[in-house]
Amino acid sequence: MGLTREQAAGKIMVALDYADAAAAERLLQELQGIPCYMKVGMQLFYAAGPSFVEELKNKGYLVFLDVKMHDIPNTVKGGAGSVTKLGVDMFNVHAAGGAAMMEAALEGAEAALLSGQARPAVIAVTQLTSTSQATLNNEIGIAGTVEDAVIRYAQLAKQAGLNGVVASPMEVEAIKAACGASFQTVTPGIRPSGAALNDQSRIMTPREALNQGTDYMVIGRPITAASEPRAALESIIEELI
Repeated sequence: MGLTREQAAGKIMVALDYADAAAAERLLQELQGIPCYMKVGMQLFYAAGPSFVEELKNKGYLVFLDVKMHDIPNTVKGGAGSVTKLGVDMFNVHAAGGAAMMEAALEGAEAALLSGQARPAVIAVTQLTSTSQATLNNEIGIAGTVEDAVIRYAQLAKQAGLNGVVASPMEVEAIKAACGASFQTVTPGIRPSGAALNDQSRIMTPREALNQGTDYMVIGRPITAASEPRAALESIIEELI
């Protein structure tokens, strides 16, 4: 693909899925100097709070705040404003909340911008990578294939003005075809060859996801649970170059 080491690292979002800041700090020390994104999800954000995000920004990291907002438009607008003031580079909402809610997230982010601050990328969750066909049809109550549902939500997110979506790597090509090459895809469900699947249903290796055209790949346990996290991350970077 002709990526430099820095470009390859910049496509990787390390999922800091830890119960407290101290555990996350230990990983950050091991990965120091590698210019990847850091993804802060619900578990860590609820435990460590906004100050941890600010600490990451002070250390120079790009931060994806993965708290999946899904509420009435006015509430999401307020939440979007709050996280924008933290300086996050990206945050997400659920596309299932509808166009008005997604538009409200953009409005909240724009209204909260500090002097000279760029608006964070706002992306929408389509379907979780743990969602199987049976779960989609029989439990969530949406007919059709998972890909159909993902594309419909991606198109809705684009119409609402969002920057992109979270989707499995299996849907990247279809999303790009439906929404354009510049519409960003953030893909969980990335598992290096030989890694455990855990609770993911729709997965690819990092190289396969890159070949599909994804913009960012979220990788957690294959790095964070590795005996040598830095070596695990370096190995993935090598795979992408």
